[in-house]
Amino acid sequence: MRRHPRRDVQTGPDEGYSVVQSLATGVAAAATGVGFEGVGNGSYGYTVNAAPPDPNGAVGPNHYVQWVNTAFAVFDKTGALLYGPANGNTIWSGFAGRCAANNDGDPIVQYDKLAGRWVFMQPVYSVPYTICLAVSTTGDPTGSYNRYEFANFGSEFPDYPKLGVWPDGYYVTYNLFNNGITFDGPGFCAYDRARMLTGAAATVQCFAPGPQYGGDLPSDLDGKAAPPAGSPDYILEFGTNALTLWKFHVDWATPTNSTLTGPITLPVAPFTAACNGGGTCIPQVGTSQQLDSLGDRVMYRLAYRNFGDHEALVVNHSVSVGGTVGVRWYEIRSPGGTPSIYQQSTYAPDSNYRWMGSIAMDASGDIGLGYSISSSSTHPGIRYTGRQVTDPLSTLQAETVVLDGAGSQTGGLSRWGDYSAIAVDPVDDCTFWYTNQYIPANGSFNWRTRIVSFKFPSCGGSPDYSISATPASQSVVQGNGTSYTVTVTPSGGFTGGVSLSVTAGLPPGASASFNPATTSTANTTSTMSVTTSPSTPAGTYPLTITGTSGSLSHTASVTLVVTSAAAPNFSLAASPASQSVTQGAGTSYGVTITRTGGFSGGVSLSVSGLPAGTSGSGFSPNPAGGTSSTLTVTTSSSTPICRGPDHLQRDGQSDRGVCRRRHTESRGRALGRDGDVQPQSDLRDVFDSDSRYLGRHATRYVQYRDHRNERQSQSHCDRLADGQLRRQLIVRR
Repeated sequence: MRRHPRRDVQTGPDEGYSVVQSLATGVAAAATGVGFEGVGNGSYGYTVNAAPPDPNGAVGPNHYVQWVNTAFAVFDKTGALLYGPANGNTIWSGFAGRCAANNDGDPIVQYDKLAGRWVFMQPVYSVPYTICLAVSTTGDPTGSYNRYEFANFGSEFPDYPKLGVWPDGYYVTYNLFNNGITFDGPGFCAYDRARMLTGAAATVQCFAPGPQYGGDLPSDLDGKAAPPAGSPDYILEFGTNALTLWKFHVDWATPTNSTLTGPITLPVAPFTAACNGGGTCIPQVGTSQQLDSLGDRVMYRLAYRNFGDHEALVVNHSVSVGGTVGVRWYEIRSPGGTPSIYQQSTYAPDSNYRWMGSIAMDASGDIGLGYSISSSSTHPGIRYTGRQVTDPLSTLQAETVVLDGAGSQTGGLSRWGDYSAIAVDPVDDCTFWYTNQYIPANGSFNWRTRIVSFKFPSCGGSPDYSISATPASQSVVQGNGTSYTVTVTPSGGFTGGVSLSVTAGLPPGASASFNPATTSTANTTSTMSVTTSPSTPAGTYPLTITGTSGSLSHTASVTLVVTSAAAPNFSLAASPASQSVTQGAGTSYGVTITRTGGFSGGVSLSVSGLPAGTSGSGFSPNPAGGTSSTLTVTTSSSTPICRGPDHLQRDGQSDRGVCRRRHTESRGRALGRDGDVQPQSDLRDVFDSDSRYLGRHATRYVQYRDHRNERQSQSHCDRLADGQLRRQLIVRR
């Protein structure tokens, strides 16, 4: 297990209260994406053999690679394990030298965004002290590598190496210890990136500024925009209430022209390094064992980004804040010119201890910051926070819990993390990927790690927007209308209005309108109303919705299905099914008119099949302009008596139970007519005719019963109507 010496740093007052953020600003805007287990004890068959884990990782177009003490693994972006865990020195397997034979940890893995390659680095911590570097030959981290071994340190132990990718080299910072004992200050080295990408022999150039410095980081490029041509790599550490910045320029053609300029002192708000200058003071719940703060150094990475109109660096370290520990972070502008502190703050929103941070910026200038958290009432866990570029300067939003640890580290083991790592996805240049350690249960050497992604919804490079519409399809009958909801989603800080129109696909006789016609940041949705006419042809029509804002234009597509209008029609129904009346009395039936296809005319009603001796019968109203009418039937003392059966078949398919005379059956009519649309016709003909003109017909049976001798009368027994529904009129004496 490697050493962990510290550098003495003069500090300021106990807290820099002027920049302490004791309350988070608003809610967390960044949305968590994927989250999955990294390499750790019991994960993917791995057994921990060292502490701390040194968790770090890098993200490429299709992979996330994590490296811990002392193994690495390759995942896809959903968290599926593709390779490993494998010992760190597997990369150098078969490579002659010390890199294949030793697996000492303190690893770093990076993704070179400019070249689309993976870079692996770890030291050999025995004499001769060695740095092992490997650069993939393709964008596949499971493929082949150009492998290198640099043993140029002599008696200097190169502790705590940190790597930054820069256009003219791979820059690495070290803490150097003579014979592994006496601190000799930092070492700054540049490795020939161009030659390593091709697999050619490569050299290294180094500077050692002296033992009064230490705990440094090299600038590491984020984003798709390279630094201005000829820009040096920036090296940074902190001192007494200040940041200290060097500019490292390498000349591979003429090494004597390489320079290390500085340091430049950038005053910052006063602070005291965490745990009295970087010691062990982080409490845990359920144990007196405290954790190491590593408060004596800036924490990996020193993330650089070129925004075109300005350059920026972000970095963090841990400081004491009123009896607890918080994360101090900075944004430094114009590092290539006259560097200045653009914003700074200490994130300490409550009494929990926050440390072991890693920070970066996305393409929009939003900041993501991940860290460890613990207290006397909280197991060590993982959280992140951040800020959008539009937030007030020097503020961070509410934090998001990645994982609450279920145990505390015990067994006399104080070492924690040593570093964590945040990286920005090169595909969208917006998604942050963060990894750190936690403890699943009380114990030692049982650490696990977690990997999580998160993103601010406003990030998207240049200010822009997208358009969507729901539902994807609507159906409408000719002459009617429908609507869709159109949503404009801003990105990259877009704040303009978007004018909406349908630019293609509307059928003849149809029109579209929007409310509002122009969206704004305060109202990003609009209702699109589409109206058709009776002459609009039936069919399926893809509609193109276009949103325009200045020179920007985007579209969305929906489908409009126009169906033919149904022909005007109606149907009839009558109730009740049967009525019983005494000779000379009357009764009534309700007639219901169901209108379809937009039918709105009056319906003339008539009845046929009435028995002899009925009078004053009729419908009210007639014609019927609404949906109902009443049929009144009045009998006389001479109306024949009829007794019906207990059951009658439908559709006129059986005469069983119908009173007969001469074994014949009489048919009648009960017709509903729309003016002159339907001519009077035989009822069977009407029933079989086009249903557009005549719906279902009500059927009545007139039945007779002779109560005196309980036999059927020989009088005529008629039906009131023919059709699918039958109704009975029973005349009793």
